[in-house]
Amino acid sequence: MNYPSYVRLVDVGPRDGLQNEKTPVPAAIKVELVQRLQAAGLTEIEVTSFVSPKWVPQMADAASVMAGIQRQPGVRYSVLTPNLQGYQAAVLTQPDEIVVFGAASEAFSQKNINCSIEESIERFRPVVQAAVAAGIAVRGAISCAVGCPYEGDIAPERVEMVARLMSGIGVQHVGVADTIGVGTPLKVQRALDAALKHYALDQVSGHFHDTYGMALANTLASLELGIWNFDTSVAGLGGCPYAKGATGNVATEDVVYMLHGMGIETGIDLDQLIDAGKFISDFLGRKPHSRAANALLAKRAG
Repeated sequence: MNYPSYVRLVDVGPRDGLQNEKTPVPAAIKVELVQRLQAAGLTEIEVTSFVSPKWVPQMADAASVMAGIQRQPGVRYSVLTPNLQGYQAAVLTQPDEIVVFGAASEAFSQKNINCSIEESIERFRPVVQAAVAAGIAVRGAISCAVGCPYEGDIAPERVEMVARLMSGIGVQHVGVADTIGVGTPLKVQRALDAALKHYALDQVSGHFHDTYGMALANTLASLELGIWNFDTSVAGLGGCPYAKGATGNVATEDVVYMLHGMGIETGIDLDQLIDAGKFISDFLGRKPHSRAANALLAKRAG
């Protein structure tokens, strides 16, 4: 099997990981988390989201967090912008990349944002055009790419449609996201293949949740297709709002441990990454949701 020799990870912990936390996390803690992640060698960090504080109170400090980061050369700082208003607020903080999202499930799209998939992507057209004109990179996320809490299994043709629509409005890179973590390796490969009909291999990434413990298996299945970009979350931050008590994003530490064990480079220092995960987990008052981190922390204590 010809696996990629290098894998690039986008740590989405500060944004996707923290957004569902009920306890308010101060901006200073979020800034410290970002600083620790870049010190550990992460070069892609999804920092925050410019959304209405009414809907996501945890992200109300987006501008303060962006202002507080000591930026490192070679690190790309991305933010989620769900609409033009969010983009206009975000652009003042000089992000390197903006992220837009659309679901591959019609029911999910209707229930969450009261419009069809096609309408949801069309809403992003002015956002994408403004970003591209300003020289800001644009990444798109295809949520519910494998399964949906309302519709069940999602056909790969739906993923292909969203990839085509995103490509049509100028989105430069797409992430295939198993939002509720129901994916298994072959289903994930089919979803990725669908996205690859409209995007080059270098411009497709995997975003896997570990709800059913399948995220590492799905990462390995993606590597087999040559995919070398993945979203992960330090300490496995982030629950899944559609599955009670379920874990959220795959832990960055677990993915790094697996990749390094396969001889695949990431540029990430696992020990420093574990420290970053322990820092935020200690603040939240719980253990990291990472098997590798807990095993290595126990070994250190021993």
